[in-house]
Amino acid sequence: MAATRSLALAGKRLSKILTSQGLLLILLSLAVFASFRYETFLTPLNLMNIMRQNSMLAIVALGMTVVILSGGIDLSVGSLVALGGVVVAMLAGQGSFVAIVGGIASTTLLGLVNGLLVSRARLQPFVVTLFTASAARGLALSITEEKSIAISSAASGLVWLGRGFIASVPIPVIMVALLYFAAWFMLHRSRLGLHIFAVGDNEEASRLMGVNPNRVKLAVYTLSGLLSGLAGVVLAGRLGAGQPVAAFGWETDAIAATVMGGTFLAGGQGSVFPTLVGVLLLGMMYNLLNLEGTITPWWQLVLRGGFLLMVVIFQQRIAQKG
Repeated sequence: MAATRSLALAGKRLSKILTSQGLLLILLSLAVFASFRYETFLTPLNLMNIMRQNSMLAIVALGMTVVILSGGIDLSVGSLVALGGVVVAMLAGQGSFVAIVGGIASTTLLGLVNGLLVSRARLQPFVVTLFTASAARGLALSITEEKSIAISSAASGLVWLGRGFIASVPIPVIMVALLYFAAWFMLHRSRLGLHIFAVGDNEEASRLMGVNPNRVKLAVYTLSGLLSGLAGVVLAGRLGAGQPVAAFGWETDAIAATVMGGTFLAGGQGSVFPTLVGVLLLGMMYNLLNLEGTITPWWQLVLRGGFLLMVVIFQQRIAQKG
């Protein structure tokens, strides 16, 4: 009996670990596999490149997570990244500060518009953000005449933001760490965070408890727009140009990272750090496919989709057992 009880307790503990840390275990397992298959995988340069290249997506995915936690969705993030990058490049001749503020302000305004249409006009988030995505992308292509805009040498601070280092750590990586800690604190230690979870879990019940769902929705979509603009600024600094065709499909990757991290698409349950693990898993997967070398880009898309589906199914299974 004692042995049976011990095995049962051990099984429950293992199930609890898998439920809470399943995605992290997948990430570590993939890293172990890659370290044996590819000699260059564990080099500091390669690992730092994975983090730096995916830092912009991590910023976008953070905003997506907050929106999904509230019960919404934001399909405009990729287009807002491109628009933010274009605006910052166009303003770069006036200095880094003006350019950065202008780039972020432009996408924050569109995020505010998303929030107003969802909360005040009571339109479906899918429809609203799909419209904004189309409008923002079209605007970026129109004002640039479908061409990249090089960043002026007067905006050296902007380039440093995308390419610079502090103590051998890339600036974008430091930004991601600070933003995720700030978002975690906001979600779990502030009234706004509690309201976001409440609205995502049950909007009507939250209203009866004194929460204003309209204000919450306005806040999360505005925040998503701001973070998309920040990602666009960093991307433009990294590339040295604003590109109107940048960030195609980033909304899909941001949603995938959020869902893999265990955030419910229905809202009300999830957290930000698992989303960051999801972003790193996506980045590592791209990196491994590139290291493999023999797989064409088209088959990489097929394999990536299949792998993401397997991860989501695994996450759901362990969540149900937990």
